[in-house]
Amino acid sequence: MPPIPTAELHLHIEGTLEPDLAFALAGRNGVELPFATEEELRAAYSFGDLQDFLDLYYALMTVLRTEDDFADLINAYLARARAQGVRHAEIFFDPQAHTVRGVEIDTVIRGIGRALDAAPRAYGITTRLIMCFLRDESAESALATFEAARPHLDRIAAVGLDSAEVGNPPSKFREVYALARQAGLKCVAHAGEEGPPAYVWEALDVLGVDRVDHGVRSLEDEALVARLVADRTPLTVCPLSNVRLRVVDRIQDHPLPAMLDAGLLVTVNSDDPAYFGGYVGDNYTAVRDALGLDEATLRTLARNSFQAAFLDEETRAAYLKEVEGWSRG
Repeated sequence: MPPIPTAELHLHIEGTLEPDLAFALAGRNGVELPFATEEELRAAYSFGDLQDFLDLYYALMTVLRTEDDFADLINAYLARARAQGVRHAEIFFDPQAHTVRGVEIDTVIRGIGRALDAAPRAYGITTRLIMCFLRDESAESALATFEAARPHLDRIAAVGLDSAEVGNPPSKFREVYALARQAGLKCVAHAGEEGPPAYVWEALDVLGVDRVDHGVRSLEDEALVARLVADRTPLTVCPLSNVRLRVVDRIQDHPLPAMLDAGLLVTVNSDDPAYFGGYVGDNYTAVRDALGLDEATLRTLARNSFQAAFLDEETRAAYLKEVEGWSRG
């Protein structure tokens, strides 16, 4: 069956670091990993919760040092994404996770940007770049990161908020989001994954987000669901991630059907696919098989992805036409 054309809107580029590339970059940069083989590393991809994952996620980032490293990371993702039906990708990156290691933000953005510039020609994929702030770092660190990125804002479409959610409410980052909006950037934020529905309200009302990343716990609050439906606020849901991080016990228990039934504008994404068992096409396949989704529902999810994307209307219309022309075969 041909993969359905889709936009991927919730993808952490550091979370696409596959074991083979991690070892290759470690060798190139003289970094010693705490794993003897790729198989031993992959065996460590078993997480009890979000923090278990984050500990490994940040440890592996030590192999990313140069512009070429970041360009190679982007290219490896785009090659896999193309094979899984991605036509447009809005890619998160975490500058603070690199600057704390002495890698300058200019190095990160130049390397990523070089690969993204070539993406339409090389992979047939359009892209946008989203700069995320680490919510378990200080608000002052986020502000300093935003100022350091100012020379590169022409490359950045939006700001986002990720990392450890519990105990780090969106309102902590009120000031930096106000600056981003003043600069004309779109705004997104992780909320309602491990954190409560109250965090989704804050993301909407305090940060002024255009999209909510995850948002699965929104279903616990009927008034919040009504607000999200009325405003057509997109939720970028990541089913395989939700299973790996114990947000739900099994893919069969995922609330995606209930979210669709409630009228929410839900999209399917891969989050950190190297760690969570699959890229975006794998997520579509998993929810199709486990939740019994028919072709019309898969088409709705793909249509939602392009409607929620930060695209000009002409490009959006062209991609939606591709969705309408798709068939499972």
